[in-house]
Amino acid sequence: MDALVKTMNALCDALPFQTSWYVKDLKTGKTANRLGDVPVPSASTRKISIMMAALAAVHAGKLALDQKVTIDARYQNNDSGTFQHLTPGFWVSFRDALVMMIIVSDNTCTGLVTDLVGLGNLQRWCETVGMTATIHRYGIPPKLAADHGLEQVTTTTPNDQGLLLELILKGTTDPAAAARLGSTPELCRLGLDILSWQKLKTRLPSLLPLGAKVAHKTGTGARGYMDAGILFKDDRPLCILTAFTDRVPAALPDGTPGFAAAAQLIGRMARLCYDGLGPR
Repeated sequence: MDALVKTMNALCDALPFQTSWYVKDLKTGKTANRLGDVPVPSASTRKISIMMAALAAVHAGKLALDQKVTIDARYQNNDSGTFQHLTPGFWVSFRDALVMMIIVSDNTCTGLVTDLVGLGNLQRWCETVGMTATIHRYGIPPKLAADHGLEQVTTTTPNDQGLLLELILKGTTDPAAAARLGSTPELCRLGLDILSWQKLKTRLPSLLPLGAKVAHKTGTGARGYMDAGILFKDDRPLCILTAFTDRVPAALPDGTPGFAAAAQLIGRMARLCYDGLGPR
């Protein structure tokens, strides 16, 4: 783990923006982080907690996976996902809204799901779970300039996202871990499956072998780019890796677009973890 941490930090230090991360080797239980408790914009990594809070509401009988939800025009004023482009007034199942919120980061669905769960309920759920540095501030994010303050967006930490992912994974087989999420092993397995269906793969999975399983959620914000997920190797959970970049410039001094540099960094860190952790 020490060699891995040194190499990952060297990659981060070489770039002109802040990078924070959390990693856990699921074989040894060892963890490490860089600025792991420092709040950063969550961007769409927030949707992991929205999904799991929604599944907790399902378990509590407040919502149902098969209930019909109508996509109204008021949710379509956003720039993420696909439902923004469809004719308003159609319906999908609540389960399908959760799927679209995660696998293509659909903010039309995110706004709807957040309203159904309730922003206050979502925040209380995060605090109960132990995500004490995560603050949800909206369903559909406002359009902001790159110099916005943290208080204007939903914020989280690499450690908070790592905790949540570990609880989801444990909850797939451990009823007590699932109960901490207000859920059941069956619902945790559904959450993990949805994360593994992710279609946006330019970050954590980008340098892994073709077909490598990653259960994750990306994020793109005005200030940075991020990804949080569980890496699998030979169909077994290998590690948890959450990576957040912040204050990413539009372009690096050599002309590389900032978004590309951030994505490449996250991909390189994931490959280092994939090659360096687990069975040797």
